[in-house]
Amino acid sequence: MLFNSIEFLIFLPLVFLIYWFVFNKNIKIQNFWILIASYVFYGWWDYRFLSLIFFSSLVDFIIGLQLGKRENKSHRKWLLFISLCVNIGFLGFFKYYNFFAESFADAFTLFGNSMDPARLNIILPVGISFYTFQTMSYTIDVYRKKLAPVSEPIAFFAYVSFFPQLVAGPIERATNLLPQFFKKREFSYTKASDGLRQMLWGLFKKIVIADNCAIYVNDIFNDYQSFSGFTLLLGGVLFAFQIYGDFSGYSDIAIGASRLFGFDLKRNFAFPYFSRDIAEFWRRWHISLSTWFRDYLYIPLGGSKGGHAIRNIFIIFIVSGFWHGANWTFIFWGALNAVFYLPLLLTKKNRKHTTDTVAAGKYLPSLKEAFQMGTTFLLTVFAWIFFRADSLAMAFDYISIIFSLKFFVLPIQDFWSMNTGNHLIYLFFLLIGFIIVEWLQREKSHGLELNPLRTPKAVRWSFYYAIIIFCFIMNGVQQEFIYFQF
Repeated sequence: MLFNSIEFLIFLPLVFLIYWFVFNKNIKIQNFWILIASYVFYGWWDYRFLSLIFFSSLVDFIIGLQLGKRENKSHRKWLLFISLCVNIGFLGFFKYYNFFAESFADAFTLFGNSMDPARLNIILPVGISFYTFQTMSYTIDVYRKKLAPVSEPIAFFAYVSFFPQLVAGPIERATNLLPQFFKKREFSYTKASDGLRQMLWGLFKKIVIADNCAIYVNDIFNDYQSFSGFTLLLGGVLFAFQIYGDFSGYSDIAIGASRLFGFDLKRNFAFPYFSRDIAEFWRRWHISLSTWFRDYLYIPLGGSKGGHAIRNIFIIFIVSGFWHGANWTFIFWGALNAVFYLPLLLTKKNRKHTTDTVAAGKYLPSLKEAFQMGTTFLLTVFAWIFFRADSLAMAFDYISIIFSLKFFVLPIQDFWSMNTGNHLIYLFFLLIGFIIVEWLQREKSHGLELNPLRTPKAVRWSFYYAIIIFCFIMNGVQQEFIYFQF
C-alpha cells in the first residue's frame, strides 16, 4: 500500500478513527489494533510475506525472553547468534543469493573455467532490510542489558510491524519505540496537527519533487549516450533531488502518521544538502541507518581507537552500500563515500559540524559556507551516479561523458528530444522554491513546522492549499518509493 494512493487515503482515517474513538480506553487493544492494521498494510503487497515478518518477530521475541532468564555468557552469546543468523539469513537469501551466485561464477571464469550459476526467481519482500535491522536492535540491546526483555507479545509484534515506518523506515531502535507501546497515549491536537503538516510536506516532496524529477532522470539514464555532458550532469543533480524527495518524503509521512497515533519516531533527515562536508552530510542523511551502523558495527569494531579508524570507516561505508542492494554499484558507492570521508578523518575534522546548523540565525550563508555546501553537494551528486547506474561500466561511461568535450555541447536539442514542453521549466522553478523553503526551515524538524504565533493563519492556510494544488497539478506518473527495493 503506497502512501500516495487512494487505498492509503481510506486506510489511514479508518485506522485512526477506530484507534481513538473505539479502543481509546484500553492500551492493549490499541496495540492489537495497530498490529492488525500493520499486517493488513504489509500484506497489501503480498500476503505470503506476512509469515516471514511473523516468524522473524516470533524468533526474536522468544530469544529476548531467554536472554532475560540466562546469565551464562556462553548461553547468551549462542542466543544472540541464533537471532542474528535467522535475521541475516533471511536477508541474505532473499536479497543476496543471486548476487553471490553470479559473483562466484564470474570469479570462477577468471581461472579459465565457465560456470552457469543456479539463479532463483526470488521476490524481494518489501521492507525486509528495515524490519530485520529493527528487530535485531532489540535482541542486541537485550543482550547488552540496555533493555529489559518484553513479555507482552502483542506489543512486541506491533513494534516490529508498526505500519507507518515498516517498509522504508526510519529504522527504529527498540529502546525508543518499544517502550511507547506500554505507555497510555492521549490524543494531542498539537501533535496531530503538526503530524499532518509533516505528512503534507512529505507528500509534496514525493509527488511534486521526486516523481517529476524521475521523468527526466529515467530518460537521461536510460539513453545517456545520446545526451551532452551538461545534460548528464543535470541528470545527476535531478536524481539527487529525486532520491532526497522520495526517501525523506517517505520518512516525513511515516513520522507524521505516527504522531497521529501518539508515537514519536526518530528523525531520519536533517536537511542534508545544506551540509558543509561529507561527515556532516552523513550525520544528516538516513540518520537511523547511519547511527545503527555506528552503534552496532563501527563502535564494536573499535571505532576510531587503536589505529583502526580507516579500516572501520571503509567497513561501515561498504556494508552500508551493500545494505542498499545486491549490485557492485552500491558497494562502489559506499567505498567512494568512504574515500570522500577519509581526508576529514585524517585531519581530525570529521567531528567539526556535529550540532551546529549552517548560517544559524541568518538568512544567507557566508561565501565560505556556500562554497563548502556546493562542493559537498557536487561530491554527493558524483556518488549518486554510481547509485543510480545499472552497472559500474555504465557509471564510468556516464561520468566520462560529463568530463569530455561533450559537456560543452548546447543541451537545447537534448531538452527538445525529451519532448516535455515547458514542464522542465516549471520543475526548475519548483525546485528553487523548494530549496528556499527548506533553507528557511533548516533549523526546524521539517519544512512545514510553522509557529502559529509568528505566522498569520491566512498565510499558513494559503501555503497549505498551494501545496495541495501543486500535488494535484504536478501529479504525473506514480512512482514507487525508491527505498521499497531495499
